[in-house]
Amino acid sequence: MAVIIRNTYLKHITSRLNRGMMLILVGQRRVGKSYMLRQLHTWLEDNRPGCNVVYINKELQIFSEITNSGQLYEYAVQRFLHGTDNYLLIDEVQDVEGYEDALRALHAEERCQIVATGSNAYIFSSELSTRLAGRYIEIPIYGLSYTEFLEFHKLADSDQSLVAYLQVGGLPGLCHFDINDEGQVRDYLQGVYNTIMMRDVIAREEIRNVVFIENLSRYIADNTGKLISVSNIANVMKSQGDKVSAPLTSIYLRYLCNALILRQVARYDIHGKKLFEQNFKYYFSDHGLRNYICGFNLRAGIEKVIENVIYNHLLVNGFEVSVGVLRAGEIDFVATKGRFIVYIQATYLLGSEETIQREFGNLKAIRDNYPKYVVSMDPIVGELPDYPGIRHLHLRQFLTTTLSDI
Repeated sequence: MAVIIRNTYLKHITSRLNRGMMLILVGQRRVGKSYMLRQLHTWLEDNRPGCNVVYINKELQIFSEITNSGQLYEYAVQRFLHGTDNYLLIDEVQDVEGYEDALRALHAEERCQIVATGSNAYIFSSELSTRLAGRYIEIPIYGLSYTEFLEFHKLADSDQSLVAYLQVGGLPGLCHFDINDEGQVRDYLQGVYNTIMMRDVIAREEIRNVVFIENLSRYIADNTGKLISVSNIANVMKSQGDKVSAPLTSIYLRYLCNALILRQVARYDIHGKKLFEQNFKYYFSDHGLRNYICGFNLRAGIEKVIENVIYNHLLVNGFEVSVGVLRAGEIDFVATKGRFIVYIQATYLLGSEETIQREFGNLKAIRDNYPKYVVSMDPIVGELPDYPGIRHLHLRQFLTTTLSDI
C-alpha cells in the first residue's frame, strides 16, 4: 500500500530533532499521528545512517506488557546502543501509566531523542506540564487539509471535490474507502467516533452518565460555531429528561476537549484587546465526525460546516484563533500568527443585502489595517465598492491559497 508523505509535518518534526527537547505529536485519534511516526522512522533510516531506532506502538498487542513507567524505561534502555544516536519513538504514550516519569528520566540521562504521540490533552495538563516543563515541544497533528484531501483521494480541485470534503471530512483513513458511498463513510466514522468516546472519554474519565455525554456531543454538533452557555445547555438537557447541573456540563465539555474531538474557542474583545472567560464556541477536530453525529445532513448544517472547515484550516496553518467581539457585532475568526492578524467572516452565500451588511459591515467597523476577508461559496467574488479593502473569497480559493499570498 502506497504511503502519502505529509511533508509539511515531516519537515517540521525533523527540523527539531537533536536539539535537546522531547517532541510530542498530539491530535485526535485517527488524524495520522501513527503514520507520521512511521514516516519519521523511515526518514531516520534514510538520513541518519547508523542510528538506532526503538519503536513502541501501544496499540499493538506485542507491546501490551509495557503498562507502566518502569517497564517503559527498561524496555527502551535494554535496546539502546552505545556509540550511536538512539531514537525512541512511542505511539499513544498516554496508554502507559506514569509515562512522564520514564520520559523525564531518559531525557535527563541524555540517552535518546524522544518522539511520542498522544491522543489526549491530559498530556499537556497543568500538572504534567510542570513535571516536563522546558523539556518538550508540542507538535499538533490535524486531519487532512483540503489540498491534502485532494492528494489522498486523487481528486482535482473542483466544486464537486469541495462538497465531498465538506461532507466526509479529513480523516486520512477514508482514503481506503469509497467516499461517494455514504454507507462506507458512515461505518468508518462510526468506528472512529465510538473508539474516541469509549477509550478517551468514557473509560479514561470514568464517566457514569453515558447517555448525557452522548447527548452533549450531539448538542454541540447541532450548535457548532454558536456561543455556548453551560447554563443554557443544562437547562436544555433538563427539558429533555437529563438531570444535570451546569458544573457537570462544564466538566463533561472539558472531557470532550481533552479527547481532542472538540476544540474550545474563546471570545476576544477586538477594541479592548482582551479575552473573555465565559461563553465559548466549539468546533470539531474533524468536521466529518460532526456530520456523522448529525446524520450527514450537509444542506441543513452547511454554514456550521464551513465555519468548522475554516477554523481547522487556520489551525493547520499555524494561527491562534479566537472569536472577535465588537459593539457592532461579531467577527467569526480573529487569527493571529506572531504580529500578523487576519479577520475572517464566514457564510454560505451572500444572498441578501442584510447578509452583506452583516458580514462586510462588521469587518468595516474594525479600526486597524490588518487583512479582512469574507469567505463564502458564492460563484462571484471580489471586492465590493461599498467596502473597500475587504476581500471576498470563494471557500475553494481560501483553502488552496496561503493567506499571505492572497
